[in-house]
Amino acid sequence: MSDRIRRLAGALALLSTVTPAAAADGVTLLDLPFRATALRGPGSEVAVATATSGLIPSMKPRPATAPGEEPAEETPVAVIWGEDGAAALGLVDGLVRSKAISPEAVRELVASETPRGALSGSRRAISGGLSAYLSGPTRALAPDGVTNAAALTVRERQAMAVTTEPKPVPVASATVPAGEGAVFAPFRPRALRLDGAPAFLATVLRGDGSALAVVSRKGSEAWNVTATGGAIKGDPLQVVAVAPFESGGRPAAATLSGGLLRLWRLSGVPFSPTQAPGFASEGAADPGDAAAPLDIDGDGVAELVLPVADRSAVALVSFADGTARERGRAALPSPAGFGLAVLGTGREARVLVGLADGRVALVPAALLAGGRAP
Repeated sequence: MSDRIRRLAGALALLSTVTPAAAADGVTLLDLPFRATALRGPGSEVAVATATSGLIPSMKPRPATAPGEEPAEETPVAVIWGEDGAAALGLVDGLVRSKAISPEAVRELVASETPRGALSGSRRAISGGLSAYLSGPTRALAPDGVTNAAALTVRERQAMAVTTEPKPVPVASATVPAGEGAVFAPFRPRALRLDGAPAFLATVLRGDGSALAVVSRKGSEAWNVTATGGAIKGDPLQVVAVAPFESGGRPAAATLSGGLLRLWRLSGVPFSPTQAPGFASEGAADPGDAAAPLDIDGDGVAELVLPVADRSAVALVSFADGTARERGRAALPSPAGFGLAVLGTGREARVLVGLADGRVALVPAALLAGGRAP
């Protein structure tokens, strides 16, 4: 964490239980003292950095640990901010708790999502000592006002000998081209594991449309595009979530394009999609923030939470039986806007939805599964 963020962190910690304002049918509005414009969910680079960098104290008091015991894990947080304020939100003992943080500190963390040499405005994907980001801006296959990327750069921290002298950690870099006649769309890549090995998923654009591409390596071979899906004409595919959406535990990718939700099984060549119409694909600053996985039944198979096409509600979609099936939806007090995130797990989880008017809705997961709000 930079000295600048440490300075900004001083006197920030204000712990409170968010007092929701009633909306409708169990959906409430968070009482935040600022108009929100952006959101990052648990597991995002900004949220993890916020929880671990000292910007906020622990959301939950930690019990004493015996010698040799691992300390309790930090409560996962989501980060919401706007021009005049920012807050970290966590689910503690069934209540959403809020801690005020500096919006300037958050904006500095957001800036670090785009490393030097990355496509302007893009965000990297991180998995342990690996990271990947779009690079090599190009106007090829790009409509007016859009810049694509010629390559995906993969960086990997290298092991180094123990020394008493401070030394920078060595990093190996590989530049992976999209392929002949292809470029990468300006959507952030996703980190995942396939067959026990790390990989990244990105959207490639070709003359015949857009497709998903897996960037991975086999053994000591170089990183390269190792598999692609079939090309889809129309709006480019935007990956909104990667999770085990079907039994077996293998990750699959959910994409949005022109209001059409598709689930891609990342095996075989080309990948095969399951699809369903009627879902929103525009509105979030990064469309990848507009949906989130949620294992509502605790069975190891995730569902997807996302806005419907007119953004008037959020829906819970299951792919467990091989088809896309809406399990339930909850109406919102105003249209969904800038993002969506899930706090907690199972039916006790809460779904945060950034609304177009700058407010944030809180949706109990139980409502989406046909139950009652806790």
